[in-house]
Amino acid sequence: MSHSRPESDFSPLLSRRQILKGASGGFGYLALAALLGQNQPRARASERGTPIADKEGGASHPSAPGGSQRAKLTGEPTPNPGPLPPKAPHFPVKAKRVIFLFMEGATSQMDTWEYKPALQASDGKFGPEGGRLTASKFKFAQHGQTGTWVSELYPNLAKKVDQFCFIRGLHTDTPAHPQAVIQLHTGTALASLTRPSLGAWLMYGLGTENQDLPGYVTINPPPNFGGAINYGSAFLPAQYQGTRINDHGHLPNLKARTAASLQRQQLDLIQSMNRDLAAVPGVPDQLEGVIRSYELAFKMQGKVPELLDISKEPQAVKDAYGIKPGPAGSFARQCLMARRLSEAGVRFVEICQSGWDHHDNLHKGLIDNCAKTDQPTFALLNDLEQRGLLDDTLVLFGSEFGRQPTAQGADGRDHNITGYPMWLAGAGVKPGFSHGATDEFGVHAVEGRMHTTDLHATLLALMGLDHEHLTYRYAGRDFRLTDVAGQVAEEIFA
Repeated sequence: MSHSRPESDFSPLLSRRQILKGASGGFGYLALAALLGQNQPRARASERGTPIADKEGGASHPSAPGGSQRAKLTGEPTPNPGPLPPKAPHFPVKAKRVIFLFMEGATSQMDTWEYKPALQASDGKFGPEGGRLTASKFKFAQHGQTGTWVSELYPNLAKKVDQFCFIRGLHTDTPAHPQAVIQLHTGTALASLTRPSLGAWLMYGLGTENQDLPGYVTINPPPNFGGAINYGSAFLPAQYQGTRINDHGHLPNLKARTAASLQRQQLDLIQSMNRDLAAVPGVPDQLEGVIRSYELAFKMQGKVPELLDISKEPQAVKDAYGIKPGPAGSFARQCLMARRLSEAGVRFVEICQSGWDHHDNLHKGLIDNCAKTDQPTFALLNDLEQRGLLDDTLVLFGSEFGRQPTAQGADGRDHNITGYPMWLAGAGVKPGFSHGATDEFGVHAVEGRMHTTDLHATLLALMGLDHEHLTYRYAGRDFRLTDVAGQVAEEIFA
C-alpha cells in the first residue's frame, strides 16, 4: 500500500500567501494579522485611510496610502518602495524641516523669558487671584537691537534675541502634564482618543527628502507623559510615525544579526509575502506601512549609525555645543545629532530636556536646566546658520505650559495654562518680533491669544500646509491635526 500524500498537497500552484497560511499551522500569518489588528481600530474597509479632495477637487495627496497605492500592490510585483517620496506643499514657503526643542515639565517663564516689572515690585504681596506673588530672583537685562528682556540664566541665547520670534499669548486646556504633553504633540488631551502626532501629520503632508533615513526622528522622548503616543501615527499608516533614538544615538533593534546579502534575501521573501497578503480584500491599509518600514529599516542599518556618530565631529564643534559625558551632556548631544539629521534631510526632529517641573527646588533646578540647554541651543542655531540651513529650517523652543507668578511652598511655582510663551527662529518667521502678551503678572494671555490648536495651524502653515485641508478619512469622518478649530497667526510670518 502506498502511503504517499495526495498530489494536491504538493501543488505548485499554491501562492506564497497560501504557504504562509499553511506553514506551522498558519502562525506566521496569524501573527502578522494580529500585529496589524493591534494598530488598527475596527472600521469598515471602505472607511480606512482615504485622503479627501483638495480645494480644486483633485486628490490632496495622491501618493498617500489608499486606493491608488493599494492598486499598485494588487498587480505585478513592483520594486521595493522607498520610504516616502517628497510631496509638494499646498503653497510655497521657505521652511523645509522643523527642529522642536521640547522643555518637558514646564519652564518658569517669569524667571527666563518674561520680565514682569509689576511682579518684581509686588514680591511677597497677595496677587489679584490669591496666592503670594513671588518675584524672580534672577536678574533681567535688555539685549540686542530689539531690547528684548532675557534672564541671566540664558547668557548665550540672549545674544540671539534679534533672531527670535516670540509667541507670548499661548494657552492650553489642562494643567496635568500627561494630557498637556499629549495635546501639544497630537492636538488632543485624551490618551484614549489617540491621534497622529504633529510630526506624523508633517510626514503625511510633505513626505521626506531622504529615502535612506526616517523622515521623523524623536531623540530622548519623554517616557512618562504619553510615551509613544507623542510620536505615533495613530490611524495614519505606520510609515508616518516617529523613529525613537536615545541621547547616545542608539536606535533600538537596528543592529543586523545576519550578513547583509542573506538579510536582503530574507527581506525580499517577507516583502513578497506581504504584497501577496496586501492583495487580499479587507486587509488593513497599514500593511503598506509595514512593507515600507521593513525596507527603510534595512537601509537605516548602514546609514543611521554613521550619521549619529558624533565622535567624528571636529573637537571645536563638540566644544561649541558643550559635549560632555553622562547626563549633563545629554541635551548637547541631542542638539548636535539634530543638526546632523536635519542636514541629512530628516523632515522633523524633536529633542527633549526633561526636569522642568519645579514645584520645589525652583531656583537650583532652573540654574541646572538652563545651563544644560543654553550653550547647546546657541551652538545649534549658530551651526545651522553657518551651514546655510537656518534659511529653510524652523526651530521651535518651548514647554507644554508655563508657571504661576505665585509661590508654591518654600521654593516652587505651580502650573499655568492660561498664559505662557514659546519662541521660533529660522525659516518663515519675523526675526526680533513678539506676538501677543500676558497680563502684568504673567497669569493670563491678554493679547494675541493662541491656543495649542492655533499653534499647530500656524506651524503647519509655516511648512506650507493648510491645516483645514490636511485631512485623512478614518472611521467615516475626515480628521485633521486641528480638528474643527485653529487660527493661523499670520502676523508672525516674515
